[in-house]
Amino acid sequence: SQSEQQVLSSKLECVQSIKDGVLAEAKCAQSDRVTLFPQEGGGTETQTQNSLQLLQVEADTLHKKVDSEDLYVTSILYEREEREREVTGREVADLVWKLCLAHSASYETAGLFTTLVFELRHLSLEALRALWQRSSFKCRDNWQPLIDALPSCATEACVVLMKELVASGEVEEDKVEYFFWSFAFIPKPTSGMIESLAPLLKSPRASQSCFLGVTALLHRFCSAHSSCDDVPAVQGVLGILGKFLGSNCTVQDSEHLSEMQLVLKAIGNAGLAAASLAPVLSSCASLSSNPVEIRLAAVQAFRRIPCSVRVSGLLPAGD
Repeated sequence: SQSEQQVLSSKLECVQSIKDGVLAEAKCAQSDRVTLFPQEGGGTETQTQNSLQLLQVEADTLHKKVDSEDLYVTSILYEREEREREVTGREVADLVWKLCLAHSASYETAGLFTTLVFELRHLSLEALRALWQRSSFKCRDNWQPLIDALPSCATEACVVLMKELVASGEVEEDKVEYFFWSFAFIPKPTSGMIESLAPLLKSPRASQSCFLGVTALLHRFCSAHSSCDDVPAVQGVLGILGKFLGSNCTVQDSEHLSEMQLVLKAIGNAGLAAASLAPVLSSCASLSSNPVEIRLAAVQAFRRIPCSVRVSGLLPAGD
């Protein structure tokens, strides 16, 4: 039978003593028997005894009153206590050296890099320029800590320095792309950032990531500022994009076709800021002589433009 083939049998007994509503003592006895060959009656048995006894009760330790004025709601992501003291460029330069000397895959490196990012946010543009002259070196593993930390800095001074490094050709191409994609994640863009980046769109070497990164920054800025189309920096970027479109997005060859598609995609990225370009977009989409790719890209460029503009008769009815 199954009972005759049982290998393990256990038994647990506990006695608890409660005094004044508090557990004063608990004694437990447990036995475990393992029978490998039930028919022969052989096996092993263990017995365990535990005893817990209350020694003392400390008063007023169960709950500590907290002043509600000291409580606040915050995100735990990247929360860091800012220091009040002034950060100097020399201190940040020394930090870059420490990063170079630290092991690349250590907790120390992670902590130093985080500190570097937060300290960069305290430096002015002039201090950042001086820091770059002092600390633009590569570590022995070909790593440039300052290059990797700048995109996470997210201040206007850091963005202007990144723009200057791109314009001067001091940064490798893969890092340039890294710079541009980081613009889309800047939480609080400023008009100064937009103004400094706008000239990059005029460069013959402006890449797709340049157009999309700058216009994503523009969209976030306008999402946080009403009447952003009155801001001169925003008008400057829209003027550059508008010149690419002309009056109806006419293109001469396949090279200009690719460029026009990129500009239209960037305008769609800009969203709220691009409302003033809606009449031109409508002309681009309705001109039957335009390639289908251009007409479709012009329609898609409306995707973030407010509905009040999109339904005001500017979009073509289709043909």
